[in-house]
Amino acid sequence: MVDTPHTRDLGLAVFLYDRDCGFCQRAVAFARDRLRTRTSFAAWQDSDLPALGLSPEETDAQAWLVHRDGQRLAGGDAIAGVLLGAGFPARTLGRFLLLPGVRVLNRAAYRVVAANRHRLPGGTATCALPSPRGRTTPP
Repeated sequence: MVDTPHTRDLGLAVFLYDRDCGFCQRAVAFARDRLRTRTSFAAWQDSDLPALGLSPEETDAQAWLVHRDGQRLAGGDAIAGVLLGAGFPARTLGRFLLLPGVRVLNRAAYRVVAANRHRLPGGTATCALPSPRGRTTPP
């Protein structure tokens, strides 16, 4: 991974989230304050995405966890990765979410939450994800 301001001094990895989404900001604040994670957090809008091997379209569509070695995890796998970088019991939950059968459910749950984040606590109309045709999902 290229060394950028957002990858220097990282513990395990950097989690990229949408700074324009209130729900995402609340979720990141919870993870940062409560999980004792070795993961750093950065808004994708403030990150050097090409250096991280990502595009604005990819990061606008879902959250990403980028490890120092360049490995990238998206969506539900990224959430599990953040948990893996935390202390007990979060680490155990992260391992559980990556089990083959559970991983499918984790990814599906992530997609449902992401598609409805504008309806969740802290969410606003700006949290709505772009639809496949480029429009945002209505609130």
